[in-house]
Amino acid sequence: MRLGFFGAAGEVTGSCTLVDTGECRFLVDCGMFQGGAEARAKNERALDFGFNVRQLDFVLLTHAHIDHSGLLPRLVMLGYRGPVYATRASAALLDVLLLDSAHIQEKEAEWQIRNRRRRGQGERGIAPPLYTVLQAQTALKQVRAVDYGQRLRPAEEVEVCFHDAGHILGSASLEVLVRSGGRSRRLVFSGDLGMPGRPVLNDPEAPPQTADVVLIESTYGNRRHRPLAETEDEIVAAFRRTRAAGGNVIIPAFAVGRTQEILYLLSDLVRRKRLEPLKIYVDSPMANAATRITLEHRDLLDAHTCELIDWQAAHPEQVSIEFVADVERSRQLNDIRHGAVIISASGMCDAGRIKYHLRENLRRSECTVLIAGFQAAGTLGRRLVEGAKLVRIFGEPVPVRAKICTVGGLSAHADQAALLDWLSGFRKPPGKLFVVHGEAAAAADFRAAVKARFNWDEVHVPLPGSMVTL
Repeated sequence: MRLGFFGAAGEVTGSCTLVDTGECRFLVDCGMFQGGAEARAKNERALDFGFNVRQLDFVLLTHAHIDHSGLLPRLVMLGYRGPVYATRASAALLDVLLLDSAHIQEKEAEWQIRNRRRRGQGERGIAPPLYTVLQAQTALKQVRAVDYGQRLRPAEEVEVCFHDAGHILGSASLEVLVRSGGRSRRLVFSGDLGMPGRPVLNDPEAPPQTADVVLIESTYGNRRHRPLAETEDEIVAAFRRTRAAGGNVIIPAFAVGRTQEILYLLSDLVRRKRLEPLKIYVDSPMANAATRITLEHRDLLDAHTCELIDWQAAHPEQVSIEFVADVERSRQLNDIRHGAVIISASGMCDAGRIKYHLRENLRRSECTVLIAGFQAAGTLGRRLVEGAKLVRIFGEPVPVRAKICTVGGLSAHADQAALLDWLSGFRKPPGKLFVVHGEAAAAADFRAAVKARFNWDEVHVPLPGSMVTL
C-alpha cells in the first residue's frame, strides 16, 4: 500500500492524499491551493501526479471548504468519472461553494481582460479559469451523500465510516478499513478538527481506539488559542472603539462556518447586553446560502446555538441581520459611514465582495477590520495581519489607516492542546502518524509535541509530492 501527499504537506491548503492499495486507488480530498501567485501555478499543475485520474475508483471528501474540495471539477475535467462521497451537509454545501468558486474564477479572468484592454494591452498570457461554472455543475453530479456513522463500501476491499469532526457543518474524520494482500489496515484521516467547547457545532468525535496509519492536521499545531472569554473581551473592545469613533466594523469571514459562528457570537453578546443592538449586513451570496443550509441541519447544531436562534428570531430589534443578495445593494453598503457591521467573503480577503468593502474602509482610521480566521501566506489578509501600511486592491493602492484587530480565539481549527487531546483517544500508538495540513514550522513543532507527550516513534512530516510505501 502506498500513500501520496499531493497537497497540504508543509502547507495548509490544497489537501489531497492518494491511497493506492495495489487493488484500488482513491483520493481523500481534492482541494485548491490558496494564497498568492504561487497558488495559481500549483493549481494548474495539480492532478498531474504521474498516475491516470481515470484509474481512480472513488474520492472521499472530509468537508466542503475549497482548500479540500476546490479541484474536484478539475479532476473531472481530466477524466475522472467515479463517485465523490461526502456527508449530506457537505454535499449541500458543495452545491454552493464549487459554483461560487467557478463564478469567481470566471469573473477574475473577465476583470483581467478588461483591465488589459484599458491599458491597451493584448489578452495573450491571461490565465483562463481553472474551471467554469458548467464544469463545476458537471462535477457535482458525481457527489454521493452519506450519513455520519454509516458504513460505506465504495470498493470490495474498502470500508469507510464518516465521524463528526466539529470543524464546519458536515465536516468529518474518516475511518478507512482496507483489506489488501491478505491483511487489514485501519487508516484514520482527521480532516480538519474543530475546537472543543466552541459554539454552533458539536465537539469533534473521539477517534477509533486503534489505527495502523493516522493523518492529522496541524494548522495550529504550534500554538494555543486564547480562551473564548478573552476573545469576547477583544471583540467588545473593538466594537466600542469603532462606535465611539463613528466608523464601521468590517469582518472578512469564510462563508461556511466562520460567518455563522460570528453571527452566533455577536447575537449572544447583544443578548447578554455586552454589546448595544447591532445592524449586521452579511454580504456574501455564498454565506447567505450556507446559513440557510445550516438552519436546515439543526440536528447538527449544539443546544446553545438552537436556543440563540430562537431568541434572535423573537428579538429582531436587538440583532437586525440583512442578508445582501444583489450587487447594487452591496454597492450601497459602501455609502454607510458609521454603525454598520459588514461580514463578507472571502475570509482571506483575496476574492469576492470583501475586497470592495476593504477598499472603501481601510483608508478610514475610524473603522475596524476584524480578522477572525487563518490567513494563508501570500494573501491580502496575511499582509494586513502582518502590518502592511499600503496594499493594492483591484490594482489600486489603498492606505491602511483602519484598526486591524486580530482575534485568535474564533478559529474553527483545534489548537495544539486540542489536537493532542484528540490523539490521546488512541488506546495504543498508531503504526505511523503523518502530520499534514500545517505550514512547515507548525507541522514540525506539532511533531515534536506529539513525541514529547506520547513518546511515539513513527511520527513523520511528509514532503510535498512524496509517495510513502507502507
